[in-house]
Amino acid sequence: MILPSKHISEEQALLGVGAVLLRNLEQPQTVTSLWDRVRDVRYVGTYGRFVLALDLLHIIGVINFFQGMLRREAP
Repeated sequence: MILPSKHISEEQALLGVGAVLLRNLEQPQTVTSLWDRVRDVRYVGTYGRFVLALDLLHIIGVINFFQGMLRREAP
């Protein structure tokens, strides 16, 4: 469910959801404002999947949560 496979499409995998989140995180914003931007995207689905994708992005070091704001990390 984290990575796409033969039976799980990119849109259903958490990595695909993470890509949607990153596209919508051009500037630092709160978790609530990011959720408001992506909640209607079919691939994101539920709030639970949204949080799991945020966790994945944080674990791999792509985003950071500092002073109440989500930020993309510099490459």
